[in-house]
Amino acid sequence: MNKKLPHKHDLKSDMIVSHFPDSEVINSVSEALKQLGDPSRLRIFWLLCHTEECVTNIAAAVNMTSPAVSHHLRLLKAAGLIVSHREGKEMLYRASDTALTESLHHTIEHVGEIACPR
Repeated sequence: MNKKLPHKHDLKSDMIVSHFPDSEVINSVSEALKQLGDPSRLRIFWLLCHTEECVTNIAAAVNMTSPAVSHHLRLLKAAGLIVSHREGKEMLYRASDTALTESLHHTIEHVGEIACPR
């Protein structure tokens, strides 16, 4: 029996393969999803999609220690999901301004049925 999956297109596999994203794109998306697979990083990322904060304020908001938050921030930054800049003595963090970050932000809110704060 040759049953078609509901999402299957009537295209030949060589046509589909010719549209594969390059390895760099696949690796970037895979790394981002891997980092957001951790609940603490997901909460931190979601917070930083809405505000710019220092480690101390992030730690208070997500009920974690500053060293633990710093560890998660390093991983999120390495994945390209957040950026930072220094303001005086403080380092401030926010979500990066990329299409991937925006899509992940919207996906989190859609899947979790979360409304953006106003």
